[in-house]
Formats: sequence, C-alpha cells, structure tokens
Amino acid sequence: MRRRLVVHGRVQGVFFRASCRDEANARGVTGSADNLDDGAVEVVLEGEQTAVDEMVAWARTGPAHAEVSGVDVYEERLQGLSGFTVS
Repeated sequence: MRRRLVVHGRVQGVFFRASCRDEANARGVTGSADNLDDGAVEVVLEGEQTAVDEMVAWARTGPAHAEVSGVDVYEERLQGLSGFTVS
C-alpha cells in the first residue's frame, strides 16, 4: 500500500521529518519526508496496510513539539521504494 500525506501546521523545525523516519523504520515502512515551501511536510509511505495506517495515525500528532492542524491523505499506486529518505 502507498499513501502520500501533506501534513499542515507547525511541522517544520520541530524534528517532524526525522521523527517520521524513525517511526517508519520501526514499522518497516519505506518512503520519504520532505519540507514544502508553504510550511507543510509531504510524507510518502509504502508498506503493509497496518503499518501505513499506524504511520498516518502518528502523523496526525507527530513528535512532541509539532502542532499538526491537518493531514491530507492520498492513496497512490505502489512504486516499490526502498529505505526512508529525509530531505
């Protein structure tokens, strides 16, 4: 399963991307987390449905210093990513 998230709120400069990578690695989820110019973070997740669903739930709150105001979730075609990148 593959989902792309756009996470809104105070999510840049609060270790959201690094925390997302750690959470994804712990669940065996591959993908990426990237800052967007508008202050949001885009997260791409690939893996087993349960693990991806757990990541979507995690993204709704994020790490301790994040203030998530909303998460847009898009289901996409699986691409077979390996690893989890942060940029």
